[in-house]
Amino acid sequence: MSRASLSMDNNLQRYLVECQRPVSDVERRLLEHTAGLPGAGMQIAVEQARLMELLIRLMGARRCLEIGTFTGYSALAVARALPSDGLLVAMDVNSETTAAARAYWEEAGVAGKIDLRIAPALDTLSELLDAGEAGCFDAAFIDADKANYGRYFETCLELLRPGGLIMVDNVLWSGRVADPENHEPNTEAIRAFNRAVRDDPRVDHCVVPIADGLTLAIRRPEPPAS
Repeated sequence: MSRASLSMDNNLQRYLVECQRPVSDVERRLLEHTAGLPGAGMQIAVEQARLMELLIRLMGARRCLEIGTFTGYSALAVARALPSDGLLVAMDVNSETTAAARAYWEEAGVAGKIDLRIAPALDTLSELLDAGEAGCFDAAFIDADKANYGRYFETCLELLRPGGLIMVDNVLWSGRVADPENHEPNTEAIRAFNRAVRDDPRVDHCVVPIADGLTLAIRRPEPPAS
């Protein structure tokens, strides 16, 4: 037994993937397509996709948010876990990479559950709030520009119901957050975000050392009025 999380070498990483449900043909081609693109490292890992899908199923989520879609693998995983009338509002600013995402969603049979918005995510989130959607979503996944993580988190908290789940990617930042000599803007932004969530009385949370680090935060019920 170990009191610390295991370090992953290539052999153990391969074995971890082998222990997951096998990737479908559509997933395999999406992953291969993404591997050849600039910024391929933004792709979430297979084991993370499986965890996210499982969490969405466990909580019986019906309406979800995604901030940062890239080529659509995380959206595909979440949409697969939603019921036939479920909805994922996916937000991204890149119409080229998300065009590929749309094609793979169609092949996987989940496109009808995904409402893709090509616009700055903060604009889309504000539009949802203005439309009276506060408290109407079950889960959110944040995987976009790190400088805005705090603003995304705040707005998602408003849009989520009590008991709703926020998943935030890259919170371990390839270990750079633990390097006291690293003061790059993104590193500092993630450190500040991690501290803020740790100290936020509105959520219960944990940080899972899967892939590049995943924060899971559940919105607590509102305290009763005095």
